[in-house]
Amino acid sequence: MMRKSAKTAFTAVLAAAVAAAPFHTVFASEAFCKASKASAAFALHSIGPGLNNLSLEDENAEFQWAFQNDGNLNETERRINFESIDDLYVHYGKNGIDAISIPPLGPNNFNAVSTVAVAGIDINIREAWDIYSQTENKRPVTVALIDTGVDFTHKDLTSCMWVNADEIPDDGIDNDGNGYIDDVNGWNFLEGNNQIYTGREDVHGTHAAGTIAASKGDGGVVGIADGSYVKIMSLKALGGSEGMGSADSVIEAIRYAEANGAQICNLSFGSREVPEEFISVVRDSHMLFIVSAGNGDKYEIGFDIDKYPVYPASLTFDNVISVANLSFNGKLDDSSNYGPYNVDIAAPGSLILSTIPGNSYAFMTGTSMSAPMVTGAAAMLYSARPELSLQDVKNILMASSHKLAFLKGKVLSSGMLDVTAAMKWGKQ
Repeated sequence: MMRKSAKTAFTAVLAAAVAAAPFHTVFASEAFCKASKASAAFALHSIGPGLNNLSLEDENAEFQWAFQNDGNLNETERRINFESIDDLYVHYGKNGIDAISIPPLGPNNFNAVSTVAVAGIDINIREAWDIYSQTENKRPVTVALIDTGVDFTHKDLTSCMWVNADEIPDDGIDNDGNGYIDDVNGWNFLEGNNQIYTGREDVHGTHAAGTIAASKGDGGVVGIADGSYVKIMSLKALGGSEGMGSADSVIEAIRYAEANGAQICNLSFGSREVPEEFISVVRDSHMLFIVSAGNGDKYEIGFDIDKYPVYPASLTFDNVISVANLSFNGKLDDSSNYGPYNVDIAAPGSLILSTIPGNSYAFMTGTSMSAPMVTGAAAMLYSARPELSLQDVKNILMASSHKLAFLKGKVLSSGMLDVTAAMKWGKQ
């Protein structure tokens, strides 16, 4: 990604090569979803490592194209040209290439694919921020982030973390009697303790948290929602080198979130199959779930999840919003899953800059990056409009979406997230 005026090209080679864990139904972070070869694995939906500045105090905000896209960006990606590989290494099935043995590759085996930005392909956030800041009687909102952990010490995240006011930190006592000792900012459901941040394996969750509510004016990036009112409850149900977690851990995390007052829940992972208990827990919850649609097959080519379901994205409940990955050219990323019935809306998810552990920042790509965009917008709208129900929030986000011809027949709303239109909906 680069400014058009730059003298040198920035080449992004995005790849993932991590197989799913070899055990029953698991959840895995989105970075690994695109590379997962096991049909019974929940996988993270992300990969990853021009603008007028959105916030002069946050120098990295100028690279947050999803918030303001003036068309001055492009990305050059090196992709393997399969036609250039000798047929000895390529097996073609009835649906195209189904197996490849990679020989030694040279420059002639790659194509340079350029994606050029289209001005206005963004979530239209600036006026929404003004509307929110001028709104009185805002209500607090808790967002449950069920993911890998979150680096709660990051300077952009310290002020937006949920705090369990009924728990005394680090006294080794379950003060509120909820069965979790010292669960001050959330809980680690993988290890059964309150360590919501365990190290570099928590990049994915930390990145999502920054998109939702990174603080403004502290020299980093900007989040969608105001961390003074929107708090992130970190529920670590995914982890390890492959970003995996059991269905039981996720189910327990959902129940914890609901019992501790979360209204909105971000799920940026997926699997080709889930237990009935997981389906019923989501269906019967009072929370609004924002979920990633998934990053395609093993070749990172998006597919129709109406025909080939991925869960939880293919759960068509009233309390679920499924999100596809929109690139800055106004089209779905090649890797993004879609579905005119099961996928509700598109949001930016390609080369998204956000927080990562160690007070750092990184670009990541995937529907895992798209879902937090909608989560942040939903939390902002729900906070600003106390008269709205969570069902109202879903309906408004869908109805107010910015319609794009390319999205017709790809997502139910035929549109991309438009935060300002949502904030104004029904008030004009």
